[in-house]
Amino acid sequence: MLRPSAFLLSVLPSLLLATAAHANVVVVLNSRDASISLLDQTSHKEIGTISVGKEPHHLMATPDNKSLIVGSAVGNELVFLDPKTGQIQNRVKDIIDPYQIGFSPDQKWFVSNALRLDHVDIYSYDGKDFKLAKRMPLAKLPSHMAFSADSKTVFITQQGSDQVSAIDLATQTVKWTIPVGKLPAGISMTPDDKHLLVGIMGSDYVEVIDWRAQKTVKKIKAGEGAHNFRSMGDKRHIFVSNRVSNTINIIDQQTLENVGTINVPGGPDCMELTNDGKTLWATLRWVKKVAVIDVATKKIVKTIPVGRSPHGVYFANHAPRM
Repeated sequence: MLRPSAFLLSVLPSLLLATAAHANVVVVLNSRDASISLLDQTSHKEIGTISVGKEPHHLMATPDNKSLIVGSAVGNELVFLDPKTGQIQNRVKDIIDPYQIGFSPDQKWFVSNALRLDHVDIYSYDGKDFKLAKRMPLAKLPSHMAFSADSKTVFITQQGSDQVSAIDLATQTVKWTIPVGKLPAGISMTPDDKHLLVGIMGSDYVEVIDWRAQKTVKKIKAGEGAHNFRSMGDKRHIFVSNRVSNTINIIDQQTLENVGTINVPGGPDCMELTNDGKTLWATLRWVKKVAVIDVATKKIVKTIPVGRSPHGVYFANHAPRM
């Protein structure tokens, strides 16, 4: 059984004062620098940098929103931050290669994809402790995940074998595996729980899967390097980032059509949206920056320098995930 430790990381007094003065801190993971950039959401200024374990890639809030979990993939640990200030609260050791992480909707399961080690770890979760239920080997490079609404199934993309697998959470067994396009990355469930959307990074489309029928039903034209998703919070539209074509598309999840394009040079990757739906933040993987985008005009209003290969991004006052 793994319990978050009482370890608290000391930081410079200036950082403590700075983060306390900023209500809306933007947390950016610099995967190549083993660091986190803290940005002020209003002024667009950097207010601090925190060193963490190697290759922090993805992050998510705990179900109670009291902590923000960062997966330190090569560091083999979870780092817990205060979601409003970005300060480190504690750590959970011996989580092996947590590249991508996620909680089931019912909050009973915590899943960690070990991309470089080709396995998926499923933990039971009681609100405090993580208990490893099973370590499951998959094919090559298990990447992103999505859950069914009933919390019975987690779906995993496998970049190295061009597949999507469905895993039964209660029994920790693979229910099915189907082929998809080249280098599948981000995966998202539509609000009606009918379809999975898969970003096909090795091409220029979003693959639509009827997961109950276990088959592809459509390919939505997007941009080259279709990679990751962020919903617009209206239970209908979702953004997809295209790292090669340097664009972000807007997908209508009811009609399954591409309904908009935003030009975002620099390799847009992960995204976060303000709770009013007006401003989209996107990490620019290739140019060590974060883009701030006005959704209404589809224009970049600011780019902010951060560390090398910025990946995950988060702020507490975000729009709903559906």
